[in-house]
Amino acid sequence: MLQRLGVFTLCLTLLTPVGWSADGDGLSGYAAASAKSEQDWEAKFRAIPDPANLRAYMQRLTARPHHVGAAYDKDNAEWILGKLKEWGLDATIENFDVLFPTPKERALELVAPTRFAAKLEEPAVASDPTSGQHAEQLPTYNAYSSDGDVTAPLVYVNFGVPEDYEMLDRLGVSVKGAIVIARYGGSWRGIKPKVAAEHGAVGCLIYSDPHEDGYFRGEVFPDGPFRPRDGVQRGSVMDMPIYPGDPLTPGVGATRGARRLAINEAETLTKIPVLPISYADAQPLLAAVSGRVAPESWRGSLPITYHVGPGPARVHLKAAFNWDTKPLYDVIARIPGSANPDEWIIRGNHHDAWVNGAQDPVSGAAALLEEARGLAALLKQGWKPSRTIVLCFWDGEEEGLLGSTEWAEQHAAELQQKAAVYINTDGNDRGYLGVAGSHTLEKFINGVARDIEDPEAKLSVWKRLQFFRIANPPANAADRQEARTRADLRIGALGSGSDYSAFIDHLGVASLNIGFGGESEGGIYHSIYDDFTWYSKFGDPDFTYGRALAQLGGSAVMRLADAELLPYDFSDFTDTIRRYVNEVEKLAQDSREQIVERNRRLDEGLFAAIENPREKLLPPPKEQTPPFLNFAPLENGFAALQRAAEQYNQALAQASAAGGAKLANASLREANAKLIAVERSLTLKDGLPNRPWYQHQIYAPGFYTGYGVKTLPGVRESIEQKQWKVAEEQIARAGRVLENAGETIQSAAAALSSVAR
Repeated sequence: MLQRLGVFTLCLTLLTPVGWSADGDGLSGYAAASAKSEQDWEAKFRAIPDPANLRAYMQRLTARPHHVGAAYDKDNAEWILGKLKEWGLDATIENFDVLFPTPKERALELVAPTRFAAKLEEPAVASDPTSGQHAEQLPTYNAYSSDGDVTAPLVYVNFGVPEDYEMLDRLGVSVKGAIVIARYGGSWRGIKPKVAAEHGAVGCLIYSDPHEDGYFRGEVFPDGPFRPRDGVQRGSVMDMPIYPGDPLTPGVGATRGARRLAINEAETLTKIPVLPISYADAQPLLAAVSGRVAPESWRGSLPITYHVGPGPARVHLKAAFNWDTKPLYDVIARIPGSANPDEWIIRGNHHDAWVNGAQDPVSGAAALLEEARGLAALLKQGWKPSRTIVLCFWDGEEEGLLGSTEWAEQHAAELQQKAAVYINTDGNDRGYLGVAGSHTLEKFINGVARDIEDPEAKLSVWKRLQFFRIANPPANAADRQEARTRADLRIGALGSGSDYSAFIDHLGVASLNIGFGGESEGGIYHSIYDDFTWYSKFGDPDFTYGRALAQLGGSAVMRLADAELLPYDFSDFTDTIRRYVNEVEKLAQDSREQIVERNRRLDEGLFAAIENPREKLLPPPKEQTPPFLNFAPLENGFAALQRAAEQYNQALAQASAAGGAKLANASLREANAKLIAVERSLTLKDGLPNRPWYQHQIYAPGFYTGYGVKTLPGVRESIEQKQWKVAEEQIARAGRVLENAGETIQSAAAALSSVAR
């Protein structure tokens, strides 16, 4: 899952932090005396994580394939439970039963103009012992593909995203009745069969082109870290932008007695059969396609001329599955809070994998285990967290965030009452800090990052990232200036793709996703080569970045658990929301201007004169001129939010000047309750258009991006999809949630003012 960190935009910020401590030099949310105690405990904690332990955990957890339903998946869960109990923690396994299809038949053949049968398998590597565990490995397939047996012409669709089909229309190429072949990249894999089916395709193949994921990038495994010619990326193609989790129990936990949909009623299953293939299997197929030469930006790095088709290539694709129910094993440990047990700080990483899963997910799960050991050691030394800490090792993440979603849905009412923050990890490697999440936590995580040492640079991980951003500035002039002047590192927004989704997207729990990466590139994602051999050679050979992740995650959990005042911040938050509002307003303006200009060119017959004659593109269709959208409700909502943030900062400054207060203060308890409620106020129960499970109105995965985030998603996507009436409605809704958040922040400010009196 490290690839997902690449989408997190991390620049630098400029705002003066307001501390809870009387002297202004302590930790945010802490009085001066308690800040000193917290720093001492955190220093003790950061001395505990040991790279040797991380290495040993990984060797044990990755010794055999451990996908959902595998014997070693259950064995790993029980071993994790045993370690937690050995260290003295209260831990248990929670079970869920979920739909998990596995392959019964797979076949892919080129039947014209020549014949070729795809291997559909990954060979063992002599120097990699676990790569030969074929009897236990899941074969190469896409989970939640439909059954199908089709023979049809083959059409190459580049990345297979909506923009690629617009280009196909202009090339005069239809995929109706065809099997499409798309390369990985450009969007999440599940979008590719979804869009193909919408355009009438009867099957979908997804391959890893060496341009993005192979020899074009560098030496391939075992000589280097990149994907070899027969490597295949498994993965789910569940339509998670509709809802994640068990397809048959949307919105409720998949417990044994839960009411389930019939399989043909599940909205998140694909409509056409899908198979992932290697670039070795893809090359003969693509070489057999003729027709139009693919546009230059569509060409990969195989030694062929890329054509679009259709013809003369015809392909036979067969996929049949066992549609079984399998058990999940979520391992949950709790450290009860001493003063505020009903406020929860939740920390999670999944333990299941597609095969052996060293990088994804055990590099993160091992760090979480070492965090748990460190916290347990502190408990024996007398440390008692004020808030309850919940440590979660999720199962079934790979197939569609199954374990975390079912657990969150099962405990939804309790979580909405008690969950303060969720912190997620997934994969980890050598490199730079990556963070994305709720911008109310941006200032907080910057403070933690300043206290963690980078293993290589011997600077703080915050400072190393700052230097990286200065040396590699973004193209935008304003962002380049920020890299030198803004006090906090900007964090990215969360879409989907890991176990934070149910917490932030569905329940409105402020969340963070953290990890390191960027210096250990590789192409073994979701293959049999993601194992201990690869990771110990290319990922994080000395496991020091695993230690850094344990230090970062554990310090963040402790600081949140012990803070007298939860360290949410609304200055960075409003600064980010201002950006989002500006972006959607510009998107609407640009969209209107582009349509007006395009229609003018069409009327004047200018398209043929300005486009590349070699492409011989058909002109785009003429569109109705969009209306001018009324953004006043969104601007009014933002103004209310900004005023509330200023009031909160004033109240916080007054409380800081007064020297803080004791945790028993009822007004402080009320302030914390209101602060927790701020993220909830950014949700609406009826959710986003056509997908009510996604209730957050500021962050969501895109309907056609899958993992990639869409901020102000209701507004942004309705503009992108040219649904102007819906856009007007969504502008009003987004303005309303900003007003709701402002009212909640004002309530927190009022409670905080009472603390200072």
